[in-house]
Amino acid sequence: MKTKSIFLRVIFLFLGFFTLNNTAKAQQSYQDLPTDGNAFKSGEQLTYKIYYNLNFIWVPAGEVTFKVFDEGNQLHYQAIGSTYSSYEWFFTVEDRYDSWVDKNTLLPNYSERSVNEGKYHIFEKISFNQSGLKTQVWRSEKKGDPETKTEHSLKGKVHDVLSTLYMLRNIDFGSQQSGYAIPFTVFMDKEEFPLKMRYMGKDERKKVHGMGRYKTLKFQPEVIAGNVFNEGSKMSVWVSDDQNRIPVLIESPVSVGSVKMVLKKYWGLKYDFEAKVK
Repeated sequence: MKTKSIFLRVIFLFLGFFTLNNTAKAQQSYQDLPTDGNAFKSGEQLTYKIYYNLNFIWVPAGEVTFKVFDEGNQLHYQAIGSTYSSYEWFFTVEDRYDSWVDKNTLLPNYSERSVNEGKYHIFEKISFNQSGLKTQVWRSEKKGDPETKTEHSLKGKVHDVLSTLYMLRNIDFGSQQSGYAIPFTVFMDKEEFPLKMRYMGKDERKKVHGMGRYKTLKFQPEVIAGNVFNEGSKMSVWVSDDQNRIPVLIESPVSVGSVKMVLKKYWGLKYDFEAKVK
């Protein structure tokens, strides 16, 4: 993958809990796994605080907020991330992702992303023809600049990075055995990525800084080695063990230091937040 930005890559992994493992035999597709309806509703908002560890000191670097909107026959997902002003001496980030998905399939019809991280800028629009197995991609450095358009054939139906998060939240992994993995495909950077997510079992009293303890489901994706992650790096993701299935904590090493994303605030949940341990 040719994504240049560290911040973008961390959010990318956060959105999808990805594990790239093309050699492993697929157990099931995500469409075959049990669900109990959508784990979210219009009006839901989740805010996460991002910390970066350098020289054994955890530095609060920024926040990312996810929102869900109802737009007729589509759902609109949105994620906006930015660095704190106190961190901008080191690195400045303003990222925004938007995805419009079919209410029945949760597959994307259209998506946009605007990435501004240090000197790296990109604005991208993607139109998905899921039944025709095609996409059209428009790219420019910034929104409003001249665009280049490309067309791409697909091997199968795909998700974008933002729709992946919400799709995976609907899957009842709690009924599966530890080590269970499912395949799905993400389209990003004009390429298809066949991916897997591996379930690692339950953690009944996971401590989340500033938020208390939670009953959680744990996932441990493999990461893609390169300019951000070293070979053999392991990322851990803890998701609330209730009908909301909210990511509450993510920890991951990167090539220099490590990062974690911690749930800070939540609004408009579809179900009572029963995962919190009193």
